[in-house]
Amino acid sequence: MKTKYLHTMLRVKDLDTSMAFYSLLGLSEIRRVENDRGRFTLVFMAPPGQPEAPVELTWNWDGDEGLPSDSRHFGHLAYEVDDIYAMCQRLRDAGVTINRPPRDGHMAFVRSPDNVSIELLQAGAPKPPAEPWKSMENSGHW
Repeated sequence: MKTKYLHTMLRVKDLDTSMAFYSLLGLSEIRRVENDRGRFTLVFMAPPGQPEAPVELTWNWDGDEGLPSDSRHFGHLAYEVDDIYAMCQRLRDAGVTINRPPRDGHMAFVRSPDNVSIELLQAGAPKPPAEPWKSMENSGHW
Protein backbone atom coordinates (compact mmCIF):
# COMPACT_ATOMS: atom_id res chain seq x y z
CA MET A 1 0.00 0.00 0.00
CA LYS A 2 1.35 3.44 -0.97
CA THR A 3 0.69 6.72 0.84
CA LYS A 4 1.17 10.12 -0.76
CA TYR A 5 1.33 13.50 1.00
CA LEU A 6 -1.37 15.86 -0.32
CA HIS A 7 -1.46 19.07 1.75
CA THR A 8 -1.84 20.63 5.19
CA MET A 9 -5.16 22.42 5.73
CA LEU A 10 -5.42 25.51 7.90
CA ARG A 11 -8.58 27.47 8.65
CA VAL A 12 -7.99 31.21 8.28
CA LYS A 13 -10.02 34.18 9.51
CA ASP A 14 -8.91 36.69 6.84
CA LEU A 15 -7.89 35.14 3.53
CA ASP A 16 -6.04 38.19 2.15
CA THR A 17 -4.05 38.74 5.35
CA SER A 18 -3.10 35.06 5.56
CA MET A 19 -2.11 34.90 1.90
CA ALA A 20 0.09 37.96 2.37
CA PHE A 21 1.84 36.26 5.30
CA TYR A 22 2.54 33.04 3.38
CA SER A 23 3.71 35.15 0.43
CA LEU A 24 6.34 36.66 2.75
CA LEU A 25 7.60 33.09 3.27
CA GLY A 26 7.95 32.74 -0.51
CA LEU A 27 4.79 30.71 -1.18
CA SER A 28 2.46 31.57 -4.03
CA GLU A 29 -1.04 30.54 -5.01
CA ILE A 30 -1.07 27.42 -7.17
CA ARG A 31 -4.80 26.64 -7.11
CA ARG A 32 -8.08 28.10 -5.88
CA VAL A 33 -11.52 26.58 -5.34
CA GLU A 34 -14.56 28.81 -4.78
CA ASN A 35 -17.53 26.82 -3.49
CA ASP A 36 -20.72 28.91 -3.61
CA ARG A 37 -22.92 26.12 -2.26
CA GLY A 38 -20.63 25.36 0.69
CA ARG A 39 -19.78 29.07 1.10
CA PHE A 40 -16.02 28.58 1.37
CA THR A 41 -12.82 29.29 -0.54
CA LEU A 42 -9.76 27.04 -0.65
CA VAL A 43 -6.44 28.56 -1.68
CA PHE A 44 -3.48 26.24 -2.15
CA MET A 45 -0.08 27.90 -1.75
CA ALA A 46 3.33 26.30 -2.26
CA PRO A 47 7.00 27.21 -2.49
CA PRO A 48 8.32 27.79 -6.03
CA GLY A 49 8.77 24.54 -7.92
CA GLN A 50 7.16 22.48 -5.14
CA PRO A 51 3.50 22.08 -6.08
CA GLU A 52 3.52 18.71 -4.28
CA ALA A 53 3.93 20.45 -0.88
CA PRO A 54 1.06 22.93 -0.56
CA VAL A 55 -0.66 24.46 2.41
CA GLU A 56 -4.43 24.73 1.94
CA LEU A 57 -5.90 27.92 3.37
CA THR A 58 -9.60 27.35 4.05
CA TRP A 59 -11.73 30.46 4.44
CA ASN A 60 -15.37 30.01 5.46
CA TRP A 61 -17.34 32.97 4.14
CA ASP A 62 -19.64 33.06 7.16
CA GLY A 63 -16.84 32.72 9.73
CA ASP A 64 -15.84 29.88 12.02
CA GLU A 65 -17.43 30.96 15.31
CA GLY A 66 -19.55 27.79 15.55
CA LEU A 67 -16.66 25.38 15.01
CA PRO A 68 -14.87 23.71 17.92
CA SER A 69 -11.39 25.07 18.67
CA ASP A 70 -9.20 21.99 18.79
CA SER A 71 -6.11 23.41 17.10
CA ARG A 72 -4.01 22.56 20.16
CA HIS A 73 -3.32 19.20 18.47
CA PHE A 74 -1.64 20.88 15.51
CA GLY A 75 2.13 21.28 15.85
CA HIS A 76 3.58 23.53 13.16
CA LEU A 77 4.43 23.97 9.50
CA ALA A 78 8.14 23.80 8.67
CA TYR A 79 9.97 25.46 5.78
CA GLU A 80 13.64 25.31 4.84
CA VAL A 81 15.07 28.68 3.80
CA ASP A 82 18.28 29.68 2.00
CA ASP A 83 19.15 32.44 4.49
CA ILE A 84 17.41 32.29 7.86
CA TYR A 85 18.68 35.73 8.88
CA ALA A 86 17.40 37.38 5.70
CA MET A 87 14.02 35.63 6.01
CA CYS A 88 13.62 36.65 9.66
CA GLN A 89 14.56 40.24 8.81
CA ARG A 90 12.04 40.26 5.94
CA LEU A 91 9.30 39.01 8.29
CA ARG A 92 10.31 41.43 11.05
CA ASP A 93 10.29 44.35 8.61
CA ALA A 94 6.72 43.37 7.67
CA GLY A 95 5.65 43.49 11.34
CA VAL A 96 5.83 39.76 12.10
CA THR A 97 7.03 38.90 15.63
CA ILE A 98 9.97 36.49 15.68
CA ASN A 99 8.86 34.28 18.58
CA ARG A 100 12.01 32.16 18.66
CA PRO A 101 14.86 34.07 17.02
CA PRO A 102 17.51 32.16 15.03
CA ARG A 103 20.15 32.57 17.75
CA ASP A 104 21.85 29.36 16.62
CA GLY A 105 21.79 30.33 12.92
CA HIS A 106 19.67 27.26 12.28
CA MET A 107 16.09 27.52 13.58
CA ALA A 108 13.43 30.17 14.18
CA PHE A 109 9.70 30.18 14.89
CA VAL A 110 7.03 32.74 13.96
CA ARG A 111 3.23 32.74 14.09
CA SER A 112 0.84 33.32 11.19
CA PRO A 113 -2.04 35.83 11.47
CA ASP A 114 -4.17 32.83 12.50
CA ASN A 115 -1.73 31.83 15.26
CA VAL A 116 -0.27 28.86 13.36
CA SER A 117 3.28 28.06 14.44
CA ILE A 118 5.79 28.21 11.56
CA GLU A 119 9.27 26.69 11.91
CA LEU A 120 12.01 28.09 9.70
CA LEU A 121 15.15 25.98 9.22
CA GLN A 122 18.40 27.07 7.60
CA ALA A 123 19.28 24.98 4.53
CA GLY A 124 22.59 23.18 4.94
CA ALA A 125 24.91 24.04 7.81
CA PRO A 126 23.83 26.60 10.40
CA LYS A 127 24.97 30.18 9.85
CA PRO A 128 27.42 31.62 12.39
CA PRO A 129 25.57 33.34 15.27
CA ALA A 130 25.03 37.02 14.43
CA GLU A 131 23.33 40.08 15.87
CA PRO A 132 20.64 41.11 16.38
CA TRP A 133 19.52 37.50 16.50
CA LYS A 134 22.04 35.91 18.88
CA SER A 135 21.11 38.17 21.82
CA MET A 136 17.36 38.43 21.05
CA GLU A 137 15.04 36.90 23.64
CA ASN A 138 12.08 34.64 22.87
CA SER A 139 8.72 36.38 22.53
CA GLY A 140 5.51 34.60 23.44
CA HIS A 141 5.35 30.95 22.54
CA TRP A 142 5.61 28.94 19.38
